[in-house]
Amino acid sequence: MNNQEIQSVKQRFGIIGNAPALNYAINVAMQVAATDLTVLITGESGSGKESFSKIIHSLSARKHGQFIAINCGAIPEGTIDSELFGHEKGSFTGAVDARKGYFETTNGGTIFLDEIGEMPLGTQARLLRVLENGEFIRVGSSKTQKTDVRVVAATNVNLMDAVAKGKFREDLYYRLNTVPIFVPPLRERGTDIELLFRKFTTDFAERYRIKPLQLTDGAKQVLMSFPFPGNIRQLKNIAEQVSILESEQNKPIEADTLARYLPQSQPTSQTLALFPHTNGSDGISERELLYKVLFDMRRDVNDLKRLVRDVLGSEQDGRQILNNHKDLFDSIPSDGDNRPAGDTNLARLLPSGSPVNRSETPPPSETYGSHPPVQIYDEVDGDINDVTEVEDVTHETEEDDSLSLERQEKEMILKALRRNNNKRKYAAQALGISERTLYRKIKQYEIDED
Repeated sequence: MNNQEIQSVKQRFGIIGNAPALNYAINVAMQVAATDLTVLITGESGSGKESFSKIIHSLSARKHGQFIAINCGAIPEGTIDSELFGHEKGSFTGAVDARKGYFETTNGGTIFLDEIGEMPLGTQARLLRVLENGEFIRVGSSKTQKTDVRVVAATNVNLMDAVAKGKFREDLYYRLNTVPIFVPPLRERGTDIELLFRKFTTDFAERYRIKPLQLTDGAKQVLMSFPFPGNIRQLKNIAEQVSILESEQNKPIEADTLARYLPQSQPTSQTLALFPHTNGSDGISERELLYKVLFDMRRDVNDLKRLVRDVLGSEQDGRQILNNHKDLFDSIPSDGDNRPAGDTNLARLLPSGSPVNRSETPPPSETYGSHPPVQIYDEVDGDINDVTEVEDVTHETEEDDSLSLERQEKEMILKALRRNNNKRKYAAQALGISERTLYRKIKQYEIDED
């Protein structure tokens, strides 16, 4: 195909841009359109994959037939077979009449299966039979029917990875991938970003009868350097935001003004290096990351607890122990004064009579029972599994404090139960704990709920 034919297709389908990768994808779509080969379109979400399916259908011999675009991820797993292949009356609850599926109604036309990677495995087997033999069976029927439908599929995930994980049939992948078309992401299209932005702002200005926006050279550089993870869809949203909120300006948009409309929470290279799989479904979740932080905090506090015990029970000067563990205390933030971080924080963490503030050992009569224990809670699934306490010097004081805390906890549980008519669910919500934890505490304290 020559460049003139490609430009004609762009104008017909409203495709903006001159990036080489985009022109190549259009060229492949134009060449494969005249055949009945199955096409797999790959590319990120929002990159415009559906436009290529329309190009293939409109330039094919099936252009007078029906074209249906189906998002496989938007149809529930329990009904997708019925939607695609139809069902018989009474085949399942709610099937009050027989119904034709898309493969039956689109006979002689084209079906575009978007997000094909979300299709259930059982439906994948049915689709493979259609692609191989042109045959399908309605849900609840035993009669084989024929159809002549061209399938164009699209996905924004790596189907080979899905095959390796057992989430996608390998034979279906190779059957779909007869002719692959890759739609480049917006960040790889260079000056196309500026052209699209100008198109969107101009269309918006014509629709609402406002003056079209102009960008300074600095703003254009900011725009083209943004990665646009949402691709064309995100660019259009930003263009409309800027158009409506900056429409009263009578001068071109500056770089700093445009930057305010661009999201700043993009993943950095350091984050991607630490978590290389965060874009996939098996990446580190926010919950797992929180657990990791909590466990690291608990380990650090346990190390600090051992240090405090050493300082309080040692006969040597506390400053010497501090110097031996200077790296640990230097990592604790200070209050912003000019004293060494280790000295400042240790003095704040320990009682005023500790050896860190004087060279002599405290007399036996001095105790540290006036300071309540520090508690660290490890919460998993809303349940408190473990409590680690910094041990006090006087064991009697520690036992008294523990008993006092237990009495207070028991009283709080009793009050919450009485206020909520002994309904555990609402009492647990009032206490800020899970119902399972409340039940365990009731058994522990032998609380009578009657």
